[in-house]
Amino acid sequence: QLQASGGGLVQPGGSLTLSCAASGATLHINRIGWYRGAPGQERELVAQITRTNTDQIQYADSVRGRFVISRGYATHTAYLQMNDPRIEDTAVYYCEANIWSPRTGSADYWGQGTLVTVSS
Repeated sequence: QLQASGGGLVQPGGSLTLSCAASGATLHINRIGWYRGAPGQERELVAQITRTNTDQIQYADSVRGRFVISRGYATHTAYLQMNDPRIEDTAVYYCEANIWSPRTGSADYWGQGTLVTVSS
């Protein structure tokens, strides 16, 4: 139900944008964001948008000021723009969302992960 894309090789100081698309009928996305980590290790929150009356955005301290999260409501898609990436940003990035649908109610979903490698 979540499809992540956009990973790849990026040079330090460059730019890369990840996308996460949610699919399904009559979706209401309560929360969507990005985690990262190595396979088999605990994932850390990178950035997240929570919809209440307005969008509340949260960033990890390590990426604040460099990464920008955004979402397209009509397309059920979230984006992570990675500006000025550093070598330590190398990781598998996972999209995560809390989604409501009439069939399942509210549930948490994970995308398959997309590898980002920051290297010169």
